[in-house]
Amino acid sequence: MAKIETQKIIKAADNLSLGISIVVAILIGVGIGMGLKALFGVVWLLFVGIFIGIAAAILNVYKAYKEQVKSYDELKNDPRYQFQKPIDDDEDE
Repeated sequence: MAKIETQKIIKAADNLSLGISIVVAILIGVGIGMGLKALFGVVWLLFVGIFIGIAAAILNVYKAYKEQVKSYDELKNDPRYQFQKPIDDDEDE
């Protein structure tokens, strides 16, 4: 029973880490943009940093999506989840 609870916690933490990585990627992009703006004095570099952060967040979501597809493909090939034909017992006929 404890193993099942641990697996649920690990799965929830993995899903939570995706949300955290999205926020952190955008914040890092904003930080880079603010640093470039302060360094060069050009306002549009802030937007470049924001764009980089959003692109990194989208990349994180894409990587998580590919990992889920891989996981589902493994389950698809698992014999436990294959359609089983019913056993035809025609002995009574």
